[in-house]
Amino acid sequence: MALLIGLTSSITSAADKTSAEAPKRGIGVTPAESFRVPEGFEVELLYQVPSNSEGSWVCLTTDPKGRLLASDQYGGLYRITVKADGGVDVVRLKGDFGMAHGMLSAFGSLYINVNGQPAKGKQKEVKSGIYRLTDTTGDDQYDKVEHLIELKGRGEHGPHALILSPDGKQIYVAGGNTTDLPADVPHSRVPRHWSEDHLLGSMPDARGHNAGRLAPGGWVARINPDGSDFEIIATGFRNEYDIAFNPDGELFTYDADMEWDVGTPWYRPTRVNHVVSGAEFGWRNGAGKWPAYYPDSLGAVVDIGPGSPTGIAFGTGAKFPAKYQKALFICDWSFGNIFAVHMDESGSSYSGSFETFATAAPLPVTDLVVRPQDGLLYFTIGGRRTQSALYRIRYTGPESTAPVAPSVDQESQALRELRHKLESFHGSANPEAVAAAIAELGNADRNIRFAARIALEHQPVDQWRSKVLALTDPQALIHGVIALARCGEASDASAAIEALTSIKWDALSDSQRIDLLRAYGLTFIRLGTPNDAQRATILAQLDPHLPGKNVDVNRELAQVLIALDADKIAARVVDLMINAPTQEDQMRYAFALRGHEATWDADSQKAYFGWFQDAAAARGGMSFGGFLTNIRDAAIAKLSDEKKAELGDLLKTPEARDPLADLEPRDVVKEWKVEDLTADSEATKQAYDFERGKKMFAVGQCYKCHRMSGQGGILGPDLTGAGGRFSTKDLLVSIIEPDKVISDQYGATQFLTLDGKVIVGKVINLSGDRMMVLTNMMNPADQTTIIRDDIDTMGEATTSMMPAGLLDTMTAEEIRDLLAYLKAGGNPSHEIYAK
Repeated sequence: MALLIGLTSSITSAADKTSAEAPKRGIGVTPAESFRVPEGFEVELLYQVPSNSEGSWVCLTTDPKGRLLASDQYGGLYRITVKADGGVDVVRLKGDFGMAHGMLSAFGSLYINVNGQPAKGKQKEVKSGIYRLTDTTGDDQYDKVEHLIELKGRGEHGPHALILSPDGKQIYVAGGNTTDLPADVPHSRVPRHWSEDHLLGSMPDARGHNAGRLAPGGWVARINPDGSDFEIIATGFRNEYDIAFNPDGELFTYDADMEWDVGTPWYRPTRVNHVVSGAEFGWRNGAGKWPAYYPDSLGAVVDIGPGSPTGIAFGTGAKFPAKYQKALFICDWSFGNIFAVHMDESGSSYSGSFETFATAAPLPVTDLVVRPQDGLLYFTIGGRRTQSALYRIRYTGPESTAPVAPSVDQESQALRELRHKLESFHGSANPEAVAAAIAELGNADRNIRFAARIALEHQPVDQWRSKVLALTDPQALIHGVIALARCGEASDASAAIEALTSIKWDALSDSQRIDLLRAYGLTFIRLGTPNDAQRATILAQLDPHLPGKNVDVNRELAQVLIALDADKIAARVVDLMINAPTQEDQMRYAFALRGHEATWDADSQKAYFGWFQDAAAARGGMSFGGFLTNIRDAAIAKLSDEKKAELGDLLKTPEARDPLADLEPRDVVKEWKVEDLTADSEATKQAYDFERGKKMFAVGQCYKCHRMSGQGGILGPDLTGAGGRFSTKDLLVSIIEPDKVISDQYGATQFLTLDGKVIVGKVINLSGDRMMVLTNMMNPADQTTIIRDDIDTMGEATTSMMPAGLLDTMTAEEIRDLLAYLKAGGNPSHEIYAK
């Protein structure tokens, strides 16, 4: 038996039983009546955790007897018995173990994934990793402790969830992006040639966070009950805290964002991922995160937005209405939400939407489980030494809560079975794999194409090199070359380039064009750069198509053409940068040009460095300004002394500017009312101007908070589908009267402090007794700190965080075009423009 944890002096070593009486409300505990939940649901506060003796709970599971088990982030384990009268008894388990971020009762033991700590003073070192706790004496206490697997990783991005496999034979485990994989991993479904793969290089976080962490990032693996046969399932996560299987046996996670990156083109919102065999999800440090559209990565089932993912669980077994039994419940710790994600079968994978299921302020929700014995949803709040508590959600409404059978779409089921067949070739050589994989490289289903390529990459290259190069279907050929670039040698470069140059640009869809450009990038990165003759052939194929109509294609095409020193490429990319409607797109082009030297002309170089002066009005997360500075400094470092003198004042450090400066030159037209515009905007006789509508979306500062067709901010709702859900009048009401209807997800809280200050904003972070409140949606770095004990009252704000008056500088014609742009979802090919 091994000593696992020397607990801090604030936690006693005996099995202390705490009071099971109804908890008293105190400062920092969110009362049940303050929750907002769907009609028919009720929230109960079961237990207020004594902070000084039981810490702050971050992990929750059930044992075979229906008892709950919870772990303090920095201390011990607690067993919670749910009594017949609905109350609870809480007991601290005997023994020096705890600090779990993942727990699983299975195979007659309790498995815990410990987030260790270094030795400090009298505090003993706690080694991270997976431990098995067993009761060998029958006294209902765990007396045997085994350290099955050491995982080198600590802190909030360390070792995380443990769950049982659908067949009940193995354990799945998750590790955040600061958790090293064990050195002697025997099996991997992910090909082990992961790399950073940046055509124009990358840039670490401007504040140094995770600057030295490289691929593969966060990971999911599985093990046998005794810890043997560690097998990597998927990689490329930032910090997936929890994982869960749906009734189909498909695995999902809720992955984290990097909130400091808000406003940058490489920011990726928190997102629900379908964790398939061999998957790569593209996390890289700093500016290196891959776009979701890269063919060698997989995207999201649904993007959620800013937040801090913690526990997740499917509603399977819950005594809830049917749609919630099928939902994936996910916890957002920082913004204080439990979301219900509703997923539909989509090809061999899933697509989804989400709703706010439960929210309050503050609500640092850490984990949740459906207890099989009563079908109720239990969840904890806590973490970072904040006030912790245990809650329960039950349904008391009129809808049926009878168990629902899973609905099966036969076409999707067949596609999943095909994907599973290809996945059976992952991880080892198989003589049947090459033919099966090559046959599906051009499949219309993205996940099947991905599974086919991964199956191919696990086979010896000599068995499939010539076969993929002989393919004639463009999509299949592109993905075959991607596999060759990732697995081949320098001697394969010429054949790969020849294959790619044989593809006709005009015959490809936009997504296929992106795949082609990524295939070129991977070939250059991994196999070698083209010679002069090859360069000329590639330029003849690609160069005439920049700029094009698709924003993402332009981004990727610009990178490849910069790498090839295409004629006048600097001037063309600067023009794209200056005219891009979003700060993210502008920054992407500025970043791409930072190391370019060959094709500058005087005017474009002046415009490029002048952009940094204008960008001083842009706002973003904590690293945003640092990234701008580092991009600018990298570009200046490429200049000669003569050129620096020529550019003069343009190289001076930019001065901060008002982020609303873009609105100043426009005069107020009218203080518009909804009734002024509804009838006129619903008229169908006039033709709409897409470009002017897009410009008005920028003039109204909409891009600062909202996304449209993949561009813009993420602090407000994504508006891409708004036009399909709302009438013209609804859109106008939302813009002109933002206080009329406020979404739970984006609602603010009003705080009145003891000294009379009123603070309105969204709680986005917590630590101990401190709450960080976002008060300005236009500037995510603008946060106000509130001490819990300084709060007199708090409640739901009646005003929206969206500013009013955004249309008042626009003419009626401009507003009509803005509304058309919203209805079209930012798509210039939408039928609304056919009039």
